[in-house]
Parts: sequence; C-alpha cells; structure tokens
Amino acid sequence: MKKILLAILLVSSITSFSQSNKEAFKSGEWLKYRMHYGFINAGYATINIKDTTKDGRSAYHVEGKGWTVGAFKWFFKVKDNYQTSFYKDNMKPYHFRRRVDEGGHIISRDIYFDQEGKTAFIKDHKKNTEKTVTIEDVQDMVSSFYYLRNQDVDNLNIGDELKLNMFFDYETYGFKMRYLGEEELKTTFGKIKCLKFRPLVKSGRVFEAEESLTIWITADKNKIPIRIEADLAVGSLKADLEGFKGLAHPFNIIFDN
Repeated sequence: MKKILLAILLVSSITSFSQSNKEAFKSGEWLKYRMHYGFINAGYATINIKDTTKDGRSAYHVEGKGWTVGAFKWFFKVKDNYQTSFYKDNMKPYHFRRRVDEGGHIISRDIYFDQEGKTAFIKDHKKNTEKTVTIEDVQDMVSSFYYLRNQDVDNLNIGDELKLNMFFDYETYGFKMRYLGEEELKTTFGKIKCLKFRPLVKSGRVFEAEESLTIWITADKNKIPIRIEADLAVGSLKADLEGFKGLAHPFNIIFDN
C-alpha cells in the first residue's frame, strides 16, 4: 500500500489525447475510490477540484488524498496528500504540492512551474534543498488527470498508443498508453459502458512490469475512472469508484431490459 494514492492518480491521469471543445469536469466535482485486495478494504482516496485565481487569471485548485484503513493501517500506515493548481485557459500547472507519510517515510515537496521560461523550481522541505530543472510542456501527475479527461477519444482505434510528458519529483517521464477498446462493467452503481486502457509504465519503481496497469473510464462526457487494477510488488490492488458528486455531465448507467 506504499503507493496507494500515486497508483490511482497515475493511472487515472492517462486516458485520451485529442482536443475537445467542452470541459469534462467543473468546479465542485468530487470523486471517492475504495482500494481493496479482493473483499478486504485496504484504503480510500478522494480527489476534488475548486475554482481559484493566480495573478488575475482564472485557475483550478485540486486536492487528492489517500489513506489506509483497518489492518492495513496498522501494518503499513499511509497518509498522502497531493495538490495542484493550473490555469483554466491552457490547462498548464503552475504549482504542485506533495505531502506524503508512508510508513514513516516522509516527503514534503513543492514544485513551481514556469511554463514559459521552461523551468521547474523544486523545494524539498524535509531535506532543506532547492533545485531548478529544465522542462518543456509538462503536466504534473494530478493536473494531467484533468488535462487528459478534457480530450476527445472518438477517433481512437484499438492498439493506438498515446503519449504524455509528466513531471514527477525531479524528472520528466514519457508515458505511453494503449487503447484496448470498449467494455461493459458491473459496478456498485449498475452496468457502465467503459473505455479500457493499458498505460505502459516503467517497471521497478512502483509496479511489477511494464504492462501491469489497466484502467476503465466511463464512456460518457465525464470520462472518469470507474475501475483501476494494478499489479504491485506486494500483490494485485484494485480501486473502484465508490462515490461522486458535482459532475459536469450525466452519469450514464445501462439498465437491462
């Protein structure tokens, strides 16, 4: 459970890649996920978005939280908090905040993006260090969730691989993901038509193998992750959407005759 929130945000962020004309989300949207091994609850994660401003420009502020529960909490306590702020007009982040406590492993870090100047200023509060690195057209792991949800998936073909530059910690990672087609899932809310993807992630740091993640997103205008499966070094973790509010569009459920 060491990377519980990282897993859900990482795979949630990679969903599509062609421009759309209408936002898939709005201020006030709130999503809650239940992480579990089989029937055993391991933890929960929430992510919500609100309006804000920066230097007179309209922006969004997002906060994602993750925590372990029950026996998992006593075995390996996780309490993660990720935040991002990005401009509405170009969907580019200007501030990323990471506060992590994973079994006593503490990370307290802020990243300030200068997209025009192509730099990222990283301040590590625990290590008391500062560093500036070169970037170009990047999203952080949370802003990418919203940036990519706001894209159009109508023209994707099975097997298509799409790319995104994501900045995390001190580096830019080139993520690819493969579209696997449509699938109907039985969920807590009913049967949902979904689009299925397989992000191709770098093995060794968090996940077991290059193709160890699978994600299903709703095949509606919201494009929210409905289910995530991740093969981790300690077993297979599944995350299911448990609650939501403030969606920008209707949540489509298939009713059987």
